[in-house]
Amino acid sequence: MTSLLPIIKDILPIIMPSHVHVTKSTELDVATGQTDGMVRKGAIINKSSKVCASVMTAAPHTSSAVHHHGEQDTIVYAASGHGAIISDNGTKRQELSPGDFALIPAWTEHQEVNDGEEEVTWIITRSGSEPVVVNLKGWGEGTK
Repeated sequence: MTSLLPIIKDILPIIMPSHVHVTKSTELDVATGQTDGMVRKGAIINKSSKVCASVMTAAPHTSSAVHHHGEQDTIVYAASGHGAIISDNGTKRQELSPGDFALIPAWTEHQEVNDGEEEVTWIITRSGSEPVVVNLKGWGEGTK
C-alpha cells in the first residue's frame, strides 16, 4: 500500500481536477433559499459537493420565519451588526456580535432576529452543494 502513495499523489490531480474559485461581491446571487425578513445571497453555490457559502443581511427590526436547513449543518460568522438566533421552540435566545460564530445542527428549528437599529450581516457556510431552507408555519409546525 505504501508503494502506491507516490503514484496516487501524482494522478489525483488528473482524476479530480480542482481550482480556486472566487466570487466577487458584485456577483453574489439572490436566487437562493430565502426566509421572510432576511436577504440571502449565494456566494459559493454548486462549486463543491460538500460545502456552500452565502451572505445573509437583515434590516433593522426584522426577523426570519421559523425554519431549518434539512440535513445541512450550518456555521454562522457574524460579520457586522448585533443579531440573535432563537431556538428550542422559541425559548432560547443567543446573541451574536461581530466576530462571533454559531453552529446550527441539521434539522434544528431556529429564527434569526435583528432587534437593533443597524443592519446585520452574517456569513453562512453549510454542508451541502447548495443551501437548503425549509420555512415553517411556526415552532414544531409544518412547512409554509
